[in-house]
Amino acid sequence: MNKRIVPVDIFRGLTIALMIIVNNPGTWSHIYRPLDHAEWFGVTPTDWVFPFFLFIVGTSIVLAYHNRPTDNWKTYRRIISRTIKLILLGWFLAAYKLKSPFLKDWDQLRIPGVLFRIGVVFFFAALIYLFFKWLWKKSGIKTALAFLLVLIVVDLGFYWYAMIGKYELQGTAPVEQLIREKLNKTDNLASQIDRKILGINHMWRHWDSEAGKRVQGDYDPEGLFSTIPAIATALLGMLLGLLLLYVPGDGRRVFYSLILGGILIGLGFLWEPWFPFGKKLWTSSYVLYMAGLAFVIYAVVHFVYNFISWRAWAFPFIALGMNAIAVFFLNGFIAKTFYMLKIQGKALHYWLYHYTWAHWLGNNELASFMYALSVLVFYILLAIYLYRRKIFFKV
Repeated sequence: MNKRIVPVDIFRGLTIALMIIVNNPGTWSHIYRPLDHAEWFGVTPTDWVFPFFLFIVGTSIVLAYHNRPTDNWKTYRRIISRTIKLILLGWFLAAYKLKSPFLKDWDQLRIPGVLFRIGVVFFFAALIYLFFKWLWKKSGIKTALAFLLVLIVVDLGFYWYAMIGKYELQGTAPVEQLIREKLNKTDNLASQIDRKILGINHMWRHWDSEAGKRVQGDYDPEGLFSTIPAIATALLGMLLGLLLLYVPGDGRRVFYSLILGGILIGLGFLWEPWFPFGKKLWTSSYVLYMAGLAFVIYAVVHFVYNFISWRAWAFPFIALGMNAIAVFFLNGFIAKTFYMLKIQGKALHYWLYHYTWAHWLGNNELASFMYALSVLVFYILLAIYLYRRKIFFKV
């Protein structure tokens, strides 16, 4: 099956569009609450972006590798090459600066990050899928599916046990107390591991609105240990890929996507009181909830585009989805440059925002949001241009 499944590109494009909006406010001091990450626990629409992208990474692995041999070195070399490129692109964005030597010193470089996590998750998920295919061929589809589902359960269960479960099972303290003590920003196991392995200088710096600058934190939302459950997000996305390949008929695909989505959302909410939703820790309940929501939203996209054939709205998102990593990288590079490039002591970003939307609407959330929409329009136009010229950047 070589025919491209367009709703997958649309879903990816919608995810990138939301990413652009939340990453490019006019000012970080005035943003709509739904366009900001949850402070620690909880979920906002902004917290959908990254898990949706990793979910569709898993789906894309199935679609891209279902015809590739599992015993051919070229297949594995392609996986390794893509992984290295994603990590290096992420490090470049983290290290890039305008002044010579144009890269930060290694001892100040943030090692994890969005592209780093995408690369690592892709690597392990792709290898797991190739083993899944081999197991399917050798022992049958039921055995292969059982392996995949058990791996997801073990992944999420291990992460829960390591983070809080071993204390919870002892029954020595109420779960609310354990959540406060074991899952806070400073003392949770994931942050401890990241600080020990990476060192605090190689971790995330967050925006401090009071200080008006980025400051060093003591945790990393894309840290090493929390990448373990992120792999499960991609594995759940594989289930959608398998559904799209082997379940015929748009109606059945939509129906099963909705059923799977509903089950995963329900399981996520059942787990949430004992392991709260949290993007910055990538908690196991959050993985289930986000994967379930991804199934549901994908089902809606598939229904609208394929089942009732309403397609006029979708083209901008198809174009974005076909060049997703390129748009993500370019957006990060340009946005960072606009903050670093100074004119009369003020960042170029300041001039672009304050003499457009802030000037017209006032320095408020609406002006900040309209600036983000303007940035999105620019990248949509760029993506459409690339699409019409048949230019697709592959990592």
